Amino acid sequence: MNQDLDIFQLVAHASLVVQAVLALLVLISVMSWAAIFRKLINLHRIKQQNDAFTKEFWAGSSLEELYNTAQQRSQNCGPMERIFASGMREVRKEMRERRVAEVGTVMDSARRAMRASLQREMDAVETNLSFLASVGSVSPYLGLFGTVWGIMHAFTGLAALQQVTLATVAPGIAEALVATAIGLFAAIPAVVAYNRFARDLDRIGIQQETFMEEFSNILQRKVSTLAAPAAGR
Repeated sequence: MNQDLDIFQLVAHASLVVQAVLALLVLISVMSWAAIFRKLINLHRIKQQNDAFTKEFWAGSSLEELYNTAQQRSQNCGPMERIFASGMREVRKEMRERRVAEVGTVMDSARRAMRASLQREMDAVETNLSFLASVGSVSPYLGLFGTVWGIMHAFTGLAALQQVTLATVAPGIAEALVATAIGLFAAIPAVVAYNRFARDLDRIGIQQETFMEEFSNILQRKVSTLAAPAAGR
């Protein structure tokens, strides 16, 4: 009986439907773990990039120097640096055109550009998060489906027996319960990772919105200073 209840033997003797469910759950689990590790690496890189740019921003470098640096490494800079670059790009564009003295118009354009950049960055960093949520919610039901089907298959096979004992029932039930176990194995890490990543993304979003507001105040003072002589003329 111990040999019959070995998990590999159980899977090998399970029905084709249960085996298909198990194969699907294993594939989902592998994809889920791959998404988790990619997200961990991505969030760690984003945190490092944002922290490095924050230190550089408040170290006293001029906005023009920071903007030129961001332009040079546009492919390798972090989300916060790209938000900064989008605001600076819009201000430079507006100041080159006709509304030099209209501080409010310039700042509205800069804020819209930074808000759009922030939304793009958050959309990019949230990639695969919905997949983890789907895995966490669907995998237990897939496992339950495999279990129900396996139990139905087991009892159908027992119907032809004259005498049914625990030794004859146990292997079929165990085969079916393996699907539930694999479903939970796929779902639990996905749910834990989703909750962790959702919390990290909220923190990153708040950090970037705070920077955007602080940078907007600095930009407004700079634009007011540049616009004052033009208004006097």
